[in-house]
Amino acid sequence: MASRRTMLLLVFSGLAMAVIVSSSSSAMAQQLDVGFYSKTCPKVEEIVREEMIRILAAAPTLAGPLLRLHFHDCFVRSKGPYWAVQLGRRDGRISIANETKQLPPPTANITQLIQMFTAKGLDLKDLVVLSGGHTLGTAHCSAFSDRLYNFTGADNAGDVDPALDRSYLSRLRSRCVSLDDNTTLAEMDPGSFLAFDASYYRLVAKRRGLFHSDSSLLADAFTASYVLRQATGLYAAEFFKDFAESMVKMGAVGVLTGGQGEIRKKCYVIN
Repeated sequence: MASRRTMLLLVFSGLAMAVIVSSSSSAMAQQLDVGFYSKTCPKVEEIVREEMIRILAAAPTLAGPLLRLHFHDCFVRSKGPYWAVQLGRRDGRISIANETKQLPPPTANITQLIQMFTAKGLDLKDLVVLSGGHTLGTAHCSAFSDRLYNFTGADNAGDVDPALDRSYLSRLRSRCVSLDDNTTLAEMDPGSFLAFDASYYRLVAKRRGLFHSDSSLLADAFTASYVLRQATGLYAAEFFKDFAESMVKMGAVGVLTGGQGEIRKKCYVIN
């Protein structure tokens, strides 16, 4: 069986994300299905889970960056929310760098975020829930340093993002010393960046969201209400449930099935 599949292994804070590539002609004809590999690779989840535990133990900081890859046709499982994942997405045969502009940038305001999510069939709840994924991982200073220096172009020490808590701003400035810093990393959820939890919302409620897109969640009545509810720390289970539902919705965005795309023999190159 090993000769008939290739494994792309990803992680999400103990959640195994995997695409198992099979050359089975019968599988090629199917659409998305939770049991897509039940015949060609019945132990797929066990294999992936064990491998993910090993990888996370060796490199836990991979969790955050790899979660972002869900925007690029990944599948998510397990130590966090659980949900049944429909498998069988095909890989595309075309890769165009500037198409990444469809991804919400960290500089986006609430209007831009709503437009981008709506264009993909995702709503306000998906927006605020999926933003909670920023509880994991780190970001380069260059993704948010414009909030710390020369925010409006006035070119003076006080020209900072007024939406950012001042004490948090000072802490970030001590880490990211200039607009030219492209290498230093900062935790997106300080003190909890390796754990999937709802602490992200407490930061946003205190105006300590790292990105402008995080802060913008307070600019809409619905998203702000969700942020403040989760910030109480009383509804983490609700967030886990919501996150699972929104991830399933995202997994159905732009899906290729059947004769569209291909199931790659090597995940990193077209057949």
